Amino acid sequence: MSCTTINTFYLTDEQLKNTPSRKDGVDESMETTLRVYGFDLIQEGGILLQLPQEVMATGQVLFHRFYCKKSFARFNVKRVAASCVWLASKLEESPRRAEQVLIVFHRMECRRENLPIEHLYIFSKKYPELEMDLVSTERHLLKEMGFICHVEHPHKFISNYLATLRTPNELRQEAWNLANDSLRTTLCVRFKSEVIACGVVYAAARRFQVPLPENPPWWEAFDVEKSGIDEVCRVLAHLYSMPKAQYIPVCETGDSSTPPNKSWDTQTLQILKEGSMNGTAASAVASSVGTGDSKNLLALEKMKEKGNDDVNSASLERETLLKLKAEKRIEGSGERSRFRRERERVMPSDSDRRRDSDRERERVKAERESRNKLKEKSGRSEDRGRDSRGYTVKSRHHQSRDRGTCHSSSYSSRDTSSATGQYY
Repeated sequence: MSCTTINTFYLTDEQLKNTPSRKDGVDESMETTLRVYGFDLIQEGGILLQLPQEVMATGQVLFHRFYCKKSFARFNVKRVAASCVWLASKLEESPRRAEQVLIVFHRMECRRENLPIEHLYIFSKKYPELEMDLVSTERHLLKEMGFICHVEHPHKFISNYLATLRTPNELRQEAWNLANDSLRTTLCVRFKSEVIACGVVYAAARRFQVPLPENPPWWEAFDVEKSGIDEVCRVLAHLYSMPKAQYIPVCETGDSSTPPNKSWDTQTLQILKEGSMNGTAASAVASSVGTGDSKNLLALEKMKEKGNDDVNSASLERETLLKLKAEKRIEGSGERSRFRRERERVMPSDSDRRRDSDRERERVKAERESRNKLKEKSGRSEDRGRDSRGYTVKSRHHQSRDRGTCHSSSYSSRDTSSATGQYY
């Protein structure tokens, strides 16, 4: 394994032939199929989560790097693909919540296996287990890579190389598509990004029959050898001849992403608890664990030497932890139900709110009607106090009285004048 200046590792062909999956009985064709299947899961999950293509490409590179150090028989490909998407979204500054990732991958699994599609609720019994698997698998990813997760993609080199060679625009999109498809294979852990970029540019130019300069060869300007370009083209041609990848259940732990030690741990403790850990039982457990697990056999021998007391104490501790978790879950459900009852008691229900609004409307309507009745009564009283010409009765009486006084005074003056004339 050779490390570059940016701390990304690349494997030789001999190392790829002796991967941990091969040691666990997974052949080359099965491993290739599972790698392509994991690529499809990451790509589809990233699209459903509305992530950029850069995030999906980073997750696919992390996926291939992880399975160069770990076996497909020990870690489930579905859980690792979900953890790669979750980790890559944080590395490329487009984070998604664990809840979103689990819901998307749960729905994808139901659709791919033709199961009834059921929404994954965060308060369901299955959700805490899936979230724990997601977090633990992410820790395994970071541990195996030494927390060095820098990824350099060939896409940025493609744009620079095509601009230098002055190729037509349709060649750019084709080379970009080939670079995305190259992530289905192990090219990202075998060659540097510059070699993959030159290989996809060469394959795209051959497909569109675009001539590239050969005297001197154009790849020498980018410090790339012709053998690397030929290998990239060969791997891509083999990829396009393969059928669609299907899921192959090779993981010993089923859908769980934790190592298989958990699956036989309960069986071992049960045998030790009964106190019958003789040679036959030890050989039976060793055969169930597997021939390549020397560390697990040494652990069994140590447990055998310690005796039954340590086993009993370990089982009691485990039972105590399970009881505490159950009590905590019950207390949490009780708190939620108590909070719900208090909220219902404090906050009015829909029927109460509707009843209050109806009462308020009736009260406003009654006040409006009472105001209208008062206006009508005041209007009728004013109309009774007026005559046909618009004057009130009192004012008409005063006017008539004033006119009578005026007439009587004129008559009295006329009579006085006539009497005076007669006298003289």
